[in-house]
Parts: sequence; structure tokens; C-alpha cells
Amino acid sequence: MKNTEKLYHTLLALVLTLTIISVSVVITLAFRPLYYLDIKALDIPGQSGYTKEEIRENYDVLIDYNLSLGKEKLEFPSLAMSEPGRIHFEEVKVIFNLFEYLALGGVILSGLGIVFCARRKEFLYLKLASILAVALPAVLGLFVALNWDWAFVTFHHLAFDNDYWLFDPLTDPVITILPDTFFLHCALMILGLVMLGSVVCGAVYRKKRK
Repeated sequence: MKNTEKLYHTLLALVLTLTIISVSVVITLAFRPLYYLDIKALDIPGQSGYTKEEIRENYDVLIDYNLSLGKEKLEFPSLAMSEPGRIHFEEVKVIFNLFEYLALGGVILSGLGIVFCARRKEFLYLKLASILAVALPAVLGLFVALNWDWAFVTFHHLAFDNDYWLFDPLTDPVITILPDTFFLHCALMILGLVMLGSVVCGAVYRKKRK
């Protein structure tokens, strides 16, 4: 295989890996049953003082807001929100919208690249994507396993240039229905989906090689 072809496969593997990650993030964000299960598992009603129905209603509004690609204004049905809190959620929405665009663009680019390689019967990109997609969860999973609190705080310091994510429950009671453990479960789901993508790429590569 020529160097130019190897470079093409490497670039396609990178695009495919980023697509797998982006799609995993979007799926996890949209997968509301994960939070619904945590409402009971983490006793969020008891911890927050809100009913199960109120918690679900406010959470659904937040997820609808983050998934929307428009410029709607976030308004919780029964929770107060400070101006710093509103700004933080606007910043979070920008990040999630970015993942949505990356997922959509990645699916299109990856699809075109896969069709091109399939016609040439070349599948090295699948092997490379399988390695890349399993290496990232392995590294991130190590940090999560060693110290979730540190990983959680570090992520926020890297993602945001202010401290608006440090909610005061008195002015932003939404924090009482979003325990850190739920975000840990989200992180584990994302890592699991990315690893699943790695396994699929590896399995398809081995099958095509035969």
C-alpha cells in the first residue's frame, strides 16, 4: 500500500473515530431512561425535595433544550434559575450542538469514505479506527476509575472559562436533581458505546480480511 493510501486510511480512521465518539455523546444525551432509572436508584426525590414527576418534567425540558439546534430560551417549569446558571446552560448547549454537528458531518464523511474503500476492497481504516476507539476509552476510563471527582472538575475547568458551573442550590436548585453520580453514569455509557464502536470496527475488519 502506498504512503498516500496509508495517509488516506489514517485520516478516515480519525474521522470515523470522532464520529463514533460524537454519536455516542448524542445517544447518551438523548437516552432519557438512564436518568429515569437514576431518579430511583440515587433517590433524587429524597435528596432534592422535588417529586418524581417534577424532576422528570424539568429534566425533559433541559434535554429538549440541549438537543435543539435552535436558539430557544431555557425555562424550567418549576425551578428557579439565576443569570449565571442560564449562561452556563447556554454554554453547555453550544458544546452539545457541536457534538450533534460533528456526528452528522462525521456520518456523511465516514459513509463516503467507507463506500470508496469498499469499492477498492481496502479496510485498513477499520483496523486503525478500532485501535483508536478503544485507546481513548481506556485512557479516560483510567482517570475516571482512579478519581471521578478530579476528572469531573478537570473537565469543567477545560470546557468552561468561568465558574458558573458551580451552582448554588438556593439560586439554581436544578443542581439538586443532577447529582454527580448521574454524570458518572453518563460518562460510563459514552465510554461503553465508544468501545462498542471499536469492537464493531474490529469485527468487520477481521471478517473482510478473511
